Amino acid sequence: MMLARCVFALLLAGAGSAVAGELDGCLSPEQRRAAIATRQAIPLGKALRAAKARLGGEVVRARLCKEGKELVYVLTVLAHDGKVTVATVDGTSGALIDGH
Repeated sequence: MMLARCVFALLLAGAGSAVAGELDGCLSPEQRRAAIATRQAIPLGKALRAAKARLGGEVVRARLCKEGKELVYVLTVLAHDGKVTVATVDGTSGALIDGH
């Protein structure tokens, strides 16, 4: 059990470093709340449902980021088979853009 937790932690650390460059434009919690309040972005729950419906698994990390002039949710998803996927969800529509 302890070994599984260590492997899980290493996978997440690796996934985090793989997307670190993509996350430079991510919003702070205050900016995220303001974007949702002004309807520039959908609530996180809608983005989570879209990703889970298409990818399954469990979302272990979620960030709202700027990609050009658009807002996107960058979600780290742990699949039931242990694979880590980074999914990008449109921050205004909730549509899954990419899951790799």
